[in-house]
Amino acid sequence: MPRHAHQWLLIAAAFATVILMLVLPLLLILHQAFAHGLAPVLEALTSNDMGHAIRLTVVVALITVPVNLVFGILLAWCVTRFEFRGRKLLTTLIDIPFAMSPVVAGLCYLVVYGSQGLLGGWLADIDVQLMFALPGMVMVTIFVSCPYVARVLIPLMQSQGPEEEEAAVLMGASGWQVFWYVTLPKIRWALLYGVILTNARAVGEFGAVSVVSGLIRGETLTLPLLIQMLHEDYNTVGAFTAAGLLAAMALITLLLKTVLEWRQRV
Repeated sequence: MPRHAHQWLLIAAAFATVILMLVLPLLLILHQAFAHGLAPVLEALTSNDMGHAIRLTVVVALITVPVNLVFGILLAWCVTRFEFRGRKLLTTLIDIPFAMSPVVAGLCYLVVYGSQGLLGGWLADIDVQLMFALPGMVMVTIFVSCPYVARVLIPLMQSQGPEEEEAAVLMGASGWQVFWYVTLPKIRWALLYGVILTNARAVGEFGAVSVVSGLIRGETLTLPLLIQMLHEDYNTVGAFTAAGLLAAMALITLLLKTVLEWRQRV
């Protein structure tokens, strides 16, 4: 417990900062959404644009999370269980999506897969459209959210070491049996934590998706993109209703994250 006045002052300043910068804006979003009563909110929630944006956001997340789950496990296994030249470089390259602006990531994909891009002509010849469609939105979302599972697993698997897996192999276990019966029970909570973080990023991604989506109403608008479009249309209730929906998703994610952190400490 703090014993001096300046320590209590520091704690009070921390609480005040969190309330002013994080909690108050969330409450204001809900206040703006319900400023004209419940009926406009229900009307906004049941509109075609909102329904399509919710479905598209869920579809993108449902594809992104399993892909990054497998990618993160394989990457973490690779860099923590094998010694090879370039291992540190590979570990560093994992963080590119953290360091790069999502808008730049979207432009990179546009340069490669767009109609005027490196592979654009070939894709057009075989009648495949990636950009300004669901495949492109999924590709950039996978890119920006790919490090989360790996970054959660790598320090945990490094601290656990490979001794138990090696003992299982010596006893005749196959690779899959080693992973399922030895490795997975030790990393399951961290793995779920990484999945929650990946899902949160996939649901809320804006910059990269906005570049490759084309912002086509009723076709390529996820919830974050719909918020921007409704705001530009001066549809205040619709914009804040969609924002409130995203905020609710974030709060649920935060709750799950807190529960998992508690389970990891038990």
